[in-house]
Amino acid sequence: MLDLDPRSGRPTRGFAGATPCRWAEVRKGGRHPPPRCLVRAWLLATLFLLAPAAAWAHAFPDHSEPRVGHTVDAPRAVRVWFDGAIEPVFSTVRVEDGDKRRVDNGDARVDPRDSTLLEVSVPALPPGRYQVFWSVVARDGHRTEGSFPFRVK
Repeated sequence: MLDLDPRSGRPTRGFAGATPCRWAEVRKGGRHPPPRCLVRAWLLATLFLLAPAAAWAHAFPDHSEPRVGHTVDAPRAVRVWFDGAIEPVFSTVRVEDGDKRRVDNGDARVDPRDSTLLEVSVPALPPGRYQVFWSVVARDGHRTEGSFPFRVK
């Protein structure tokens, strides 16, 4: 049950019986804030600084083979490394040619020894333009997707 201050009508106790910080009294009297207020302020500041980390938890490509936009000899596989671990069940990659036909072998997988590597094998690709489409789910459940081009000489 909350106790009310007879002068202001405000609660004198917060959640779990905590006494509210009275910053107005601190400013008027020139006293230092009570230690409990400093602890609360520090905890709130920490919470706000750490909260954005959850939003940055998405997995984004770090590098790939073939490299983005490069012209290469016919690769045997397309590999994309991400900046964080990805979920094998929900992560896919496919390769399409210039006519938007799928040309990979359909065996996309996350490497069991490296949970940041997504790869798919490809047959001997003729010269031309190709597009890699990827979609991954990070270990924290956030999905990211994208694509990048490369050429075979």
